[in-house]
Amino acid sequence: MDDIKIGEILLPGDEETQERQEERVRAKFWPTLRKAFRQIPFSRDLVASFYCATDRETPLRVRGILLAALGYFVLPLDAVPDMFAVIGFTDDIAVLTTAIALVSRHIKESHYVAADRMLADGSSEPDAA
Repeated sequence: MDDIKIGEILLPGDEETQERQEERVRAKFWPTLRKAFRQIPFSRDLVASFYCATDRETPLRVRGILLAALGYFVLPLDAVPDMFAVIGFTDDIAVLTTAIALVSRHIKESHYVAADRMLADGSSEPDAA
């Protein structure tokens, strides 16, 4: 992560960039979460962040920051490849923790309710977003 600064990763981008990022995140979030679930100690916050980032009522800048972090999470190649057990997700955790800390006041109770429902069901993805 020395060459890549977390602040650079979390740039919200313009609306077009966010739309592309959201498309990528929606396609890859749930499969990536299933692989990383046991290694990420804050899965509830992570899933709530997904719901916040895909909520059209969330401010554009906040959505952009979360989509950038979630996009980094779903990338197959990053600073520390995820294929390395345990340490593979440490860079993802650093980016996600920073993003969540930056925008935590925008993650609503309804996002957590949706996350709790999703985690309790144990299904791979939501019925509809």
